[in-house]
Amino acid sequence: MSKTTKDGFSILGLGAAACIACCAGPILAFLGGLSLAGAAATWFIGGAGLVVAAVAAVAFVYVRSRRSRSCATDAGPVQPVELTPKTSR
Repeated sequence: MSKTTKDGFSILGLGAAACIACCAGPILAFLGGLSLAGAAATWFIGGAGLVVAAVAAVAFVYVRSRRSRSCATDAGPVQPVELTPKTSR
């Protein structure tokens, strides 16, 4: 019986399979925790962004309507403006 080069690879493959069986659970749990934390952060930051956008929209409408109300006053007839300077006598 002769030794082939595949014997070394089979031992390496057996070690890799044992490592996967041992470490896959904690690795997947860690990655799942990261994705859950990422999803929660996305919802939190996205919700905060929507609140800020809503406040900005309300403030914009309030300021815009306030400006249009202040310009709509009736001050009466307008006097003509003289563009040439008056000369003193």
